[in-house]
Amino acid sequence: MTATGPAGRPTGIPAAVSGGAGGRRGVELCLLVGAVLISVYGYVAVGLAHDGAVPPDAAGYGAGLGLLALLAHGAVRVRARHADPLLLPIAVLLNGLGLVLIYRLDLETPGDRAAPTQLVWSTLGVGLFIAVVAGLRDHRTLQRYAYVCGAAALLLLAAPIGFPEVNGARIWIRFGPLSFQPGEFAKVLLAVFFAAYLAANRDALAARVHRSVQVLAGGAARERRMRLPAGRVLGPVVTIWLVSVGVLVLERDLGTSLLFFGMFVVVLYAATGRASWVAIGLLLASAGAFAVGSVEPHVHGRVEDWLHPFASIEAGRGPDQLAQSLFAFAAGGMLGAGLGRGESVLIGFAAKSDFILATAGEELGLVGLTALFLLYALFVARGYRTALSLRDPFGRLLATGLATVPALQVFVIAGGVMGLIPLTGMAMPFLAQGGSSVVTNWIIVALLVRVSDSARAPDPPPTLAGLPDRVPAGEVPR
Repeated sequence: MTATGPAGRPTGIPAAVSGGAGGRRGVELCLLVGAVLISVYGYVAVGLAHDGAVPPDAAGYGAGLGLLALLAHGAVRVRARHADPLLLPIAVLLNGLGLVLIYRLDLETPGDRAAPTQLVWSTLGVGLFIAVVAGLRDHRTLQRYAYVCGAAALLLLAAPIGFPEVNGARIWIRFGPLSFQPGEFAKVLLAVFFAAYLAANRDALAARVHRSVQVLAGGAARERRMRLPAGRVLGPVVTIWLVSVGVLVLERDLGTSLLFFGMFVVVLYAATGRASWVAIGLLLASAGAFAVGSVEPHVHGRVEDWLHPFASIEAGRGPDQLAQSLFAFAAGGMLGAGLGRGESVLIGFAAKSDFILATAGEELGLVGLTALFLLYALFVARGYRTALSLRDPFGRLLATGLATVPALQVFVIAGGVMGLIPLTGMAMPFLAQGGSSVVTNWIIVALLVRVSDSARAPDPPPTLAGLPDRVPAGEVPR
């Protein structure tokens, strides 16, 4: 007897070896134990390097992180038995390493301790993860609320406009000591909206090329004519994207704007299979970036910093944040200075948020950075693999959009702090300080777990009529 894959086809692997759902959950539990142990080891290493002693709360940190991981694992084991076994351990490991890096920087800034607050937000994120996994029985339920999600996303994006700027951007809502970024939650809602709308209109959006032949005196000539989708089909998607980008330009948060635009183009390509949409998207993005970078002073300043990262040193003002970040990466070398032994705190106020990757680069070196990027790449790859395994168009596009969000975030943030592209103010998924970011990332993980459970669930038995009640593999439901 052989095991069957997500589409019900034989895999050639004996069922006893594949292990089924129970085997996946066993693998997940083992990986979670490893993720917690690695995080605790990093926490202890920071304390030994900085104070010469094991942090007194190391056991509490390990117990707390282990309990959160165990609760999340329990929810998956009970409510999503067939889910991908790698998604949750990767999220726990990245979240744990983020807490270690923030704690390491807290030791240099005793008046600004962020690790305890980040742990509270992480706990809330895991709580929402459990709620989504347990409460959302079928991801296709979200398709009914496409326009509700789109409208809610626009309201969240527009909300910070009336609040004061923070570091040149209007992306925060503050109520006394509490603050959050509503745009972080908007990216999940827009992923649902784009997936639902494009799944319903993917045929109309896949513009076809019609050919007509005219016979001329000298022979035959072919004339190409492109038929674009009707305005009523493409209009709502383009409109909601343009409005969201317009709001973000007003808020001077082009990093999130680039994230939304990239997600829109990737999901549109996945829905239609036409590379022309990618070309059009790149042209629009380039034109918009050039226009905004030339006119808006805040964005123009970041472009200048990118082109001339050492201009402040040449002017006698000392290194600015980007220059300090590049120095930190250079100091890390191949193996790094060791946890707790770097000087990345010299970057300043954004060392725990926008530039936290510089701390990882200096103290873990190129080897550590490569390991981090491989973790992100594996997470994104598992999301795309889930999308390929699904049969319903909405699930495919939803998984594609959700997996694209961390992929684009890592590219934009890492490129910015390494001087490859202009810097944009965004949070590295799970690593950087930011409650809104870590909570949203846990929701993304929960949705991918739920979708992967549907993709990996075995086929039900045939119906009484002798026909399968699922669409055969390789066919797209209409």
